[in-house]
Amino acid sequence: MSFALVIDDNRQTADALCQILSLWGFESRQALGPSAAMAILSADIPALITLDINMPGVDGFEVLGYLRREPRLTNIPVIVVTSDDQPETSQRALKGGANAVVIKPVMPDTLEEALRKIGLLK
Repeated sequence: MSFALVIDDNRQTADALCQILSLWGFESRQALGPSAAMAILSADIPALITLDINMPGVDGFEVLGYLRREPRLTNIPVIVVTSDDQPETSQRALKGGANAVVIKPVMPDTLEEALRKIGLLK
């Protein structure tokens, strides 16, 4: 299986997401912010991206827009992982091309449900 890319500016959150994803056999790489994510995406294409919204500088919505405009990345499933539990944030993420939204703190069963919803788990 190819890798999952975890984009989050918080190392503890990224570590936790990588550990949770490993429960289902995903190898994960961390990008601690958009710049690191762009460096990874310029060389490799992941099977899945988890994307934080609230990051300094370039936010997750901008990254999501780039992912959906870039032809080689447009079909990668994206799960937005955010601490913002406002319905408007989830709606904006889904309208912007996210496949699912998960609210932090991420629980394994919640992430599992999102992975099933987008067809990455049976």
